[in-house]
Amino acid sequence: MPTALRSKGFIALALLPALLLFVVFVIIPIFWSAYYGVFEWKGIGASRFIGFGNYSEILQDPIFWRALKNNLILVISAILGQIPIALLLALVLLKNSFFSRFIRSAVFMPMVLSTVVVGLIWGYIYHPQFGLVNTVLEAIGLESWTRAWLSEPHINILAITIPINWSNIGPYMIIFIAALQNISPEIDDAANIDGAHGGKKLVYVTLPMIWSTVIVTMVLCISGSLKAFDHVMVMTHGGPAQSTELLATYMYNNTFRVYRYGYGSAVSTIIMIISALLIGINYLLTRRKAE
Repeated sequence: MPTALRSKGFIALALLPALLLFVVFVIIPIFWSAYYGVFEWKGIGASRFIGFGNYSEILQDPIFWRALKNNLILVISAILGQIPIALLLALVLLKNSFFSRFIRSAVFMPMVLSTVVVGLIWGYIYHPQFGLVNTVLEAIGLESWTRAWLSEPHINILAITIPINWSNIGPYMIIFIAALQNISPEIDDAANIDGAHGGKKLVYVTLPMIWSTVIVTMVLCISGSLKAFDHVMVMTHGGPAQSTELLATYMYNNTFRVYRYGYGSAVSTIIMIISALLIGINYLLTRRKAE
């Protein structure tokens, strides 16, 4: 057998266990959830087929639309916040010095922490009486800016975007550092000879060379923002008055608190469809940019 075929066969055999696990624990549950989305089912007992009744009810529920709006805010904040900051840090910390390694570890540390711990930390930071944010504002004479950050409906979802972005910048920074290190030194030298420095070099040389990586990070931002759950459940539980409700918390509440498993399955299917649509739109826009 040729060496190339043996190599491909070994790779396929090595990937087979992971592929089987992915199919069993990801692909099959997706179709299983879509199947139960057309039934009225409480998790136990008999189920009743209702067609698209669950989907019709979801689309008529104002809480669902509020949750979708909040998720879109998270998506926008992730794309405009996490990616640019991560890229900037990657450019600054590209050199493999002790200082750079220390800062990389510090930026990546929130990703190592449990999301529950992150939510608890930021819950205390935003606390209206003894929270760090209000304490600092009072110390610098901005008492009028102090707020109950997680209780006021017009700002609480924006406040939640900060800890979510803070905890997710690290992985994207590492991804960008790896992409920047793969750029050939000859290209960098040619750009310097041609007079491309600073912002011009970033726009016309660096970004085109790592554009595929930027697209991947955008996809990860979209999918991650649409499945955001832990931070909100720890910090606000979706309240007050569903002002911080997300699609994932909306699904959780309807599935496990009122035992509407069929309805929750329909919500999860809609989340998957919305995620696919946003990723498709992102692909079309970024592909035109690349062209």
